[in-house]
Amino acid sequence: MKSTVETLSPTRVRLAIEVPFVELEPSLKKAYREIGSQVQVPGFRRGKVPTAVIDQRVGRGTVLNEAVQEAIPENIMAAVREHDLKTLGRPEVEITEFNDGDSLNFTAEVDVRPEITIPDASTIEVTVDELQIDDSEIDEQVKNLRERFATLKTVERAAAEGDYVQIDLNATVDGEDVPGGQASNISHEVGSKQLLPGLDEAVVGLAAGDSTTFTTQLVGGDFAGRDAEVAVTVRTVKEKELPELNDEFAQMASEFDTIEELRGDLRSRVTQGKQVEQIYAARDKALAQLVETAEVPAPEGVVREEVASRKQAMIDQLERIGASLEEYLAAEEKTEEQVDAELTEAATEGVKVQLLLDTLADAEDVQVSDDEFGHEIVHRAQRAGMAPQQYYDQLVRSGAAAAVFGDVRRGKALAAVMERITIKDSAGNPVTLDALRAANEAEHNHEH
Repeated sequence: MKSTVETLSPTRVRLAIEVPFVELEPSLKKAYREIGSQVQVPGFRRGKVPTAVIDQRVGRGTVLNEAVQEAIPENIMAAVREHDLKTLGRPEVEITEFNDGDSLNFTAEVDVRPEITIPDASTIEVTVDELQIDDSEIDEQVKNLRERFATLKTVERAAAEGDYVQIDLNATVDGEDVPGGQASNISHEVGSKQLLPGLDEAVVGLAAGDSTTFTTQLVGGDFAGRDAEVAVTVRTVKEKELPELNDEFAQMASEFDTIEELRGDLRSRVTQGKQVEQIYAARDKALAQLVETAEVPAPEGVVREEVASRKQAMIDQLERIGASLEEYLAAEEKTEEQVDAELTEAATEGVKVQLLLDTLADAEDVQVSDDEFGHEIVHRAQRAGMAPQQYYDQLVRSGAAAAVFGDVRRGKALAAVMERITIKDSAGNPVTLDALRAANEAEHNHEH
């Protein structure tokens, strides 16, 4: 095999490869074996069909084509090694010349990792918003906690918004029962709009034992789109009682003895959450600065693949909730071109960041231990709701294990950068990574 490499751009090369026919022989033999094991010819045992008979039956061209398809990737890999290229994504192949008995000539265009000069991270300074925590945010947390410990108490009065009612329903169209339109003793929160349109308005003002009817439009079933007459009877009315905000509540709802200690704990949790958000904002700004300073180019082929995979993921997600891309575009008032442009912008930025972090990881000789890789697998398996071993086996089968390994390595390179940059808030106060370390520590302990 002979090969030459031509640089098309800082991120793309074209390999021109020539493979003498004699080097195609092993691939040709293999192609005859594989095709021979699939064709049935009377008088010959499967797998023992002579080549001349295969040529006659299947055609020599088909066999040559199969051999070439196998030889191309192997020869590309050999040329990549020979020229010491760091390739990215899939190559685009074009056969320039090939005749039976002659050498195979083809080109392969492929993206390569560009040479990047990394700026000194200690010269990077970013500013994030100042941390502000309002008392109303703590009140909101306390309110949510009270809601979790609320009780329902039966009352002898008409239902009002916020009450819970036990009701019977019966839907009819033109006096005929609607299939599946009967229900008894359902619990419903008045004003929650959880059941039928018009129900909440009809129930307000009814006490236990009262009945009324209202009209609603049916959305499913045989009578979809028709107006149904719905009779509703209230069995009981219950009001939600929230526990009193006192030390007793603190002891019931938490490990603290006083309401002040509980509020203090909620404040520190909210604070830590916001501090972690601050650090993430700093991370994004630092990466954007590094990418810009290093003038990282984006390989177009890799960006194209990334855009295609992001768009597919988006379509899959929409299908899971029973929607289509068309419905999404209509709801968002966007054209498909606008969505493609947004995806391309995000993918371009993402690819640039990956290249920068890969270069950093190489420069720092970042290593990933089995323990660190295992930790990431456990973490991802939990998020996917799978057993770690099952998740890992699936990764290996789909060939995605190396990508996860790459993510962990880039994560370590990023952590090293974050230690060196200077972060300040808008008031000029230094911001440390302590909150992130504490959050990671808590998560690590939770997993073990």
